[in-house]
Amino acid sequence: MSDRFGQQISLFRSQIEHRRFGDGTLRILESIMVSKDVKSLLEVRSSLRDFMRRESLRILHEITEKTVEHKLQILDFFVRAFALAGDVESCLALRYEALTLRELKSATNQWLQVSYREWMTFAEHSLDNGYYSIARKACENALSCFQMNGVIYPGTEEFFEHDQVIDKIKSLKDFAVASDASRSVQAQAAEYLEKKTVENSTKQQSKATPWSASTLFRNGVKMRNIRKFQEHQLMPQITSEPNATKY
Repeated sequence: MSDRFGQQISLFRSQIEHRRFGDGTLRILESIMVSKDVKSLLEVRSSLRDFMRRESLRILHEITEKTVEHKLQILDFFVRAFALAGDVESCLALRYEALTLRELKSATNQWLQVSYREWMTFAEHSLDNGYYSIARKACENALSCFQMNGVIYPGTEEFFEHDQVIDKIKSLKDFAVASDASRSVQAQAAEYLEKKTVENSTKQQSKATPWSASTLFRNGVKMRNIRKFQEHQLMPQITSEPNATKY
């Protein structure tokens, strides 16, 4: 690893630790991510992901009492940072956090209202990455937002477009539900056991500490990963075969 590369990494960490969440900090991260040293980049990317996950959770706790605008600015920064670092899971988790926060506060702040297009786009991205239960919820939110726009009269051009949008959202939701339901019985059992473990752990936590949307998202991801591991274990083990290629 070159001295310049190491200095950029140290500078990025310093910016985060000093709570400097501007475009300049993102440019430093971007310059790190375009390194031509592939071996070093893989190691650094993993290290920076762990660092940003720890710091983002710590910072979200720090800004609990801040304004909605401030929280959204911080969330937007980390969404972009995780996207640059190639951490899809964290990027989606914080996008979900931001959308949920806006939805929660939109009753008193009209400008925060989430559009059906935003929920639908998030649902598509969640589906693309295998987060089916989150995608289903996003589709339900998209449908709710769209139907709140008012009554559209049959026979009009607006009614035809209205029907098309509803059909698309329902199609996405059906796909998410079907994909989620395709799990094996063994995988569902593994998820149930993990869920009970999470519930038991939750009961031991202080009731004064609310779980954030991103934490709930990550718990879902953990259960999904354990389910996949269980499915892999239950697959018949392939024994040595003649002419089998070894890697």
